[in-house]
Order: sequence, then C-alpha cells, then structure tokens
Amino acid sequence: MSEITGFRVERKPKLSERVIATLREQILAGQFAPGQKLPTEGQLTETFGVSRTVVREALATLAADGLVEAKQGAGVFAIERPAQAFFSISSESSTTISNALNVLEVRMGIEIESAGLAAARRNGAQEAKIQEAFFEFENLLEIGQPTGKTDFDFHRAIAAATNNPFYVEVLDALGTRTIPCDVTSPWGTDSVLTRDYQQGLQREHLLIMQAISQGNPDAARDAMRAHLSASQQRYRERLNGRYEEYLAVIRPG
Repeated sequence: MSEITGFRVERKPKLSERVIATLREQILAGQFAPGQKLPTEGQLTETFGVSRTVVREALATLAADGLVEAKQGAGVFAIERPAQAFFSISSESSTTISNALNVLEVRMGIEIESAGLAAARRNGAQEAKIQEAFFEFENLLEIGQPTGKTDFDFHRAIAAATNNPFYVEVLDALGTRTIPCDVTSPWGTDSVLTRDYQQGLQREHLLIMQAISQGNPDAARDAMRAHLSASQQRYRERLNGRYEEYLAVIRPG
C-alpha cells in the first residue's frame, strides 16, 4: 500500500452547525425575546434548506446549552435567562493590557472549575467537540491563519461539556475578549502572535484536553490553571517590557 504524505482531510462542517450558530446568534442578540416562540420545524427546514432531522439536532443542542426550551405540543421557546445582564459587558471595549488582565482574572474564576466539571461530566459528543477545536487550531496554525476564534471554540466546548449553560453564557458575554492575543483582538500584537507563542498555547491546550479525556477533574483544573496563569504572566511581561523600554529612553547608557 502506497503511503500518501502531506495530505490533510478537511472536516466538512455538519449541517446542524450552521443552524445552531445562526439561531444562537439571533437569540443572544435579542431577536427572540425570552419566552418567544421560535419558528416551527417546518419553517426552519425551509429557511435553512435542511432536513427536519438536522433542525431537531440543532434545537437539541441549543436546549442543552440552555438557550431554548421545548414545550410539548406548543413548540420551542427562547428561555428567560437570569444572567442576561452579563451580555451588556460584551458591548464594552478597551485596548489596555490592564483590562486584558482583568478578563483573564475572570476566566481564572470560571474556567478552572469548568475544566474540572467537563472532565467529570462530558459525554462522547462533547469530548469530540473539544478535540475538533484543538485540531482545527493546529490546522490553522499550520496554514498561517488566525487561531483566535478556534481558541475560543476550544474553551467554549469545555464550558459546554460541564452541562451547565451558565459557564457558556459567561464566555459568550466576554466574546472575542476571551482570547486577548488573537490577531483580530485589539490586544493582539506581533510580539505575542508568533508561531512559537501559539505552539506554546497548543501544548497547554493539549494537557487540558488529555486530562478531560482521561476523566481526571483535578488534573484538568491544574492544567487550566497553569494555562491561564501563563497567559497572565505573558501580559505582565509585556507591561514590564514597556517599563524597561521607557527607562532605557530616559536613562540612556
């Protein structure tokens, strides 16, 4: 059997993923008010050009994420979510490193436990989502494309694997600021977007993913803590670097 080298098979997105992403965006944007009924399965089938099976799979995922609720004989409704106020912070923006550190501090309080719960509670499909995001990051890194969105997808998949929708809600509220060092982020700079830097992130991601796959909550928490602590340290080093540059200018020699 001949060996084929340098060949990569791209994963074809599932049809349901497009439906999920669109409906999730509409719900989070307030296009469906809490308690409002979503279009029927038939209407969604026509709108997206997919089968009822695909629509049902998408709605089941949204229900698992705590965004919708199916009521027997009545339809599917957007859920009244007590933490809706979280989403107001997603409209705020700041380019300061201090705010990047604040975001990371919030993530420390949320994602360490999120990783532990994911290790204890994840199902096969949720574990696969985490792995898919990990390998998509690797793929984008290989072809030189921005990895920030997939980095976020990795952390979001872990939050979803807790089976507690509020972990997902907090990450969605933080939005693109969850990954401060993405090329599309106001905090992204050439100094932190090198290939070596991103490969370091992947090594940290790998330890988190392995602990979750092994069903080891303590190891998962430790790996996530190490990952986010390292990110905090990298930002502090950037601040220290600026200070040292300033001193070099005002005190040459």
